Amino acid sequence: MTGWLDIPRSIATARLVQADCLLGGVDEAGQSTAPWLPELAVLFEDPGIDPRLVASAAMKLHSLRKDLGEGKAAEAKKQQLQTESAAFLRSEPKSARKHINDLVAQVKAGKRPLKALLDGIGIFTRGVRKGFVEYLIRVLPSQSAYIEAYFANLDNPATVAGNRQGLKDVDAQFTGAEASDWDDEDSKSDWAKDRPDDENCEDIEDGPPEKGLHPEEADPHSQEDECQPEEASVEVKPAAAEWEDLKPERRRIVGFMSLLMSERKPNGSPPEQQSGLASAQVSVTLDWDKLQRRMDDFAVTSSGILLSPGEARTALCTAGILPVVLNGKSLPLDLGRTQRLFSKAQVRALRTAYRGCSYPECSMPAQRCEADHLDPWEKGGRTDIKSAVLNCLIHHTARHCGLFQAVKIPGSRPMVLLPPELDPEQKLRINTYFMTPAEGLEAEALAEETTAKWRAGLLDVEIAEP
Repeated sequence: MTGWLDIPRSIATARLVQADCLLGGVDEAGQSTAPWLPELAVLFEDPGIDPRLVASAAMKLHSLRKDLGEGKAAEAKKQQLQTESAAFLRSEPKSARKHINDLVAQVKAGKRPLKALLDGIGIFTRGVRKGFVEYLIRVLPSQSAYIEAYFANLDNPATVAGNRQGLKDVDAQFTGAEASDWDDEDSKSDWAKDRPDDENCEDIEDGPPEKGLHPEEADPHSQEDECQPEEASVEVKPAAAEWEDLKPERRRIVGFMSLLMSERKPNGSPPEQQSGLASAQVSVTLDWDKLQRRMDDFAVTSSGILLSPGEARTALCTAGILPVVLNGKSLPLDLGRTQRLFSKAQVRALRTAYRGCSYPECSMPAQRCEADHLDPWEKGGRTDIKSAVLNCLIHHTARHCGLFQAVKIPGSRPMVLLPPELDPEQKLRINTYFMTPAEGLEAEALAEETTAKWRAGLLDVEIAEP
């Protein structure tokens, strides 16, 4: 294939793997052979599903071929992975890639002992490449929960609002860019600067230049030269970009550097709260039923990261980890009295229970979402956990504009009803992006069951007002 089609060897190999998984082949006797993943092969021919997603899923599952081994147990595990992958591809195509990656990661990591994992963690220097010093960081899932929470808070506009200047100062310290605000004289446009008091400048008019002209191009032969000292020199300083305009990767390295460059107290206690320092807060959800059944996914962080039993025990002994106990329907309990605004405890519980925006397939994490009343306060609504959801800025506004509807389900978490043009089947939906694969499948089954009862008139649901 490489020679005939003039394609790279890696692409030719990938096509052969995909053909084996999804199309089958012909054996030495000339007999047709079934594809290795027959259930995904059916989806591959479905015109309603993107074939690129199916091919990508097949490649991921094929990477487990050696890990699965041989025999009936291996065949059963392969069938389970294939069925779960197909369910995600049918229900939430945009989130399917993430869930399938998690399924594969669980299989590959499940056979590694803790000692092997501990031997592999660390920060490794990869050397200088293209002018950068590269590092490779390997951490345990419980440690990555801290990192993800820190990054989410660092990217949160509400958190950064008070720390923007401090973070820009840190950025300037190791990039050489000056941190300047609009109030800084050097960052102003020429027309906005204070005019000199020299009497020779009385003829200069205040205000912006003529429309369509750059401030420096408007009347280049003006009296500006007469207002400057003969030997005056202008120092041009590189202006630092606005914090929100920086790429997320740069914001994260700035936040990381602010931690390294912060001064600590002499007794070794944590640093004083100062500009440029965000805080990382991790919540761990413990499922009592799964713990009793010794299931692997009984402990999950607020960002959807699975913790092993040993990591969960260690986390619960570490300051800053907040264990949150939920009931069987993932509804937070005993979080205080009703008030106009959600309390910190209520917001923490909402973030732990829902982990992100309520809109299906939205990938905005909980730290960047707002608590949204489903019962309008001005119409007598209560600030209760059961009548609240998390929505990102875009989907919070979209719900209040009537672009989709939130549905309150008795004894369950709220669900979402999309408009008919986006969802002709009019199903009740749950965003499973931040769930583990097992939780995502349970949520999809719950949504299907709830939709069936609602259509049959067996369930009294309430559509929240915009």
